[in-house]
Amino acid sequence: MDRTQFSSALIVGAGSGLSASLARLFKQHGMKVALAARNIAKLKPLQDGTGAAAFTCDATDRLQVQTLFEEASAKNGEPDVVVYNAGGHLRGPLIDLDPAAVERLLSVAFGGFLVAQEAAKRMLPKGRGAILFTGASASKKGYAQSAPFAMGKFALRGLAQSMARELSPQGIHVAHFVIDGGIASPSRQAPADKPDSMLDPDAIAASYLHVLMQPRSAWTWEVELRPWVERF
Repeated sequence: MDRTQFSSALIVGAGSGLSASLARLFKQHGMKVALAARNIAKLKPLQDGTGAAAFTCDATDRLQVQTLFEEASAKNGEPDVVVYNAGGHLRGPLIDLDPAAVERLLSVAFGGFLVAQEAAKRMLPKGRGAILFTGASASKKGYAQSAPFAMGKFALRGLAQSMARELSPQGIHVAHFVIDGGIASPSRQAPADKPDSMLDPDAIAASYLHVLMQPRSAWTWEVELRPWVERF
C-alpha cells in the first residue's frame, strides 16, 4: 500500500505511552497528527517533539467530540486515521464497587462509540479511512475483581467487530488491538532477569502501522499482541 495514502491522524485519549509512540511513528510516515485528551498540559513534550496539535476533549461528551473533529479538521485536514486509545481501570470485589464509579468507567466505551460515529460520518462519503481501537487482556477475559474493566473492554470490542462488518465493505478499515500484557514505560521496566517481558510501546505502534498498510484484499479486524513470555 502507498505510504502516502493516509495524511492526517487523530489520537483520542492521548498520553505519554502508546499514544506518544503512535504520534511519533505517524509523523515519520508523513501524517499530520492531532492529539486529544481531557488534560492536554501533559502532552506538551510530545507536541514539541512531533509538531502535533493538541485539543482538549472529554470523549464521553457528544458536543465536545463534534467540536474536536471540527477543530482537528480545520488544523490538519479531515483525519483519515482515527485511534481511540482512551482507558481507565477500577478494581474491587463486586459487592464493594461504587455504582457511580462503574458508570463513569463504562462511559469510556460510550466515548469510543461517539468518536467512531463522528469519524465514520466523515470517512464514508470518501469511501476510505481507518478507525483503530486499543483493547486489553480484559477485552476477551473477565478477571476476578475487575468486572467494570471487562465490561467496558468487552463493549469496545463488540463495537469494533460490528463496525468492521458494517463499514469494511464501504472502504473503512476498522481494527481492534488486544494488548495482552503490561506496557513498558520509563517508570515501569521489565526486570533484568526477564528481558522483553513487557510490551514495548514502539513495537505496538509498529503493529498499528502494519495494519494501516494492509491491502484491502487482506484486511485484519483484530490483532492480539503480547510479550513472548505471556501466558494465554
